[in-house]
Amino acid sequence: MVKRAMRKGRAVAQPGDQTAHALRERAKELSCLYRISRIFEEATGSPDEVLQRIAELIPPAWQYPEITSARIVLDGKRYETPGFEEDCQRQTSEVIVGAKYRGAVDVVYREARPALDEGPFLKDERSLLDAIARQIAVIVEHQDAEEERARLQKQLMHADRLATIGQLAAGVAHELNEPLSSILGFAQLLKRDPGMPEGARQDIQKIVTASLHAREIIKKLLLFARQTPTFKGPVDINSVVLGAIDLFKHQFEKEGIELVCVLSPELPVLVADTGQLTQVLVNLVVNAVQAMPDGGRLIVQTHVQNGHVVCTVEDTGVGMDAEVLDRLFVPFFTTKEVNQGTGLGLPVVHGIVTSHEGTIEVASALGKGTTFTIRLPIDPAPDRENRPES
Repeated sequence: MVKRAMRKGRAVAQPGDQTAHALRERAKELSCLYRISRIFEEATGSPDEVLQRIAELIPPAWQYPEITSARIVLDGKRYETPGFEEDCQRQTSEVIVGAKYRGAVDVVYREARPALDEGPFLKDERSLLDAIARQIAVIVEHQDAEEERARLQKQLMHADRLATIGQLAAGVAHELNEPLSSILGFAQLLKRDPGMPEGARQDIQKIVTASLHAREIIKKLLLFARQTPTFKGPVDINSVVLGAIDLFKHQFEKEGIELVCVLSPELPVLVADTGQLTQVLVNLVVNAVQAMPDGGRLIVQTHVQNGHVVCTVEDTGVGMDAEVLDRLFVPFFTTKEVNQGTGLGLPVVHGIVTSHEGTIEVASALGKGTTFTIRLPIDPAPDRENRPES
């Protein structure tokens, strides 16, 4: 039987009562941590659902659960239990992931309570709250790692798919080259026949035009598949940029596009194929112009960063959504109307940049424009294709 002493008409808890109360509080705290760890291990539901479930486990672990509310804030998102208010008595612990602040865990009492170790909160509740914040950090770290793993796996699958398509494209291109050359040759011979009626001559010209167009597509396929030899030599990337831009000056004026060109002086000379890099710049500028049908701004910049020459082509056009970005370098994928594009321009750009040991990145948002960033190594790996045979 629990004995109580009377002091001025009020019951005062004896040591036995205090011990039992402390044990109950400790049991609640351990139960809370156990349930949170189970949620982490089971990993069922979306990240939002997991965090909401954790928030709901917090109030029962505090001394006054009937007036306790909890909130988790992570990366700007809020997960809270009913009745949470900012101006209540509050206890807070930050969520730190990889030395970076990501959010906080808050516990409030909706009604005022007398002061204890930390305001109205117990010292053990502070320890529990910090432990919950650390557990949430572990969960977030795990989720970040899973997302990164999925991203890398997707990147590998994409690279594998591109390699397979490249091999198929190279085979198809080689098979088509010979009959296409015959069609083009015979059509040109027929055009020279002095007895050829004018109507037939015009039809033959259509055959020649179509054959030349098909041959260009085959060249792009071979370039994408890296089946065409490169001729690398000293290249000034600024000269390549200016040469490519010069082709569009009249179109810029016609389309109402403002050109901003910020080229870093005295860039190191690259070992590259001038023609292929010019094709890269031309394709990117063409894409930028097409993305700004109502005019806009085209910003081309060059600079040096971490052993690379960096070239960015930025427009203020219509931009792209995530689905389009995901398929941007897939051959034959295009958002243009039928007969308006082959879907090979950007895959060819990707192939050229890759063949120069470089990288290309794209950042875009609908209605805000697109930025292509190309990084080419100043001191690339030796080019085996151009190395003389021993």
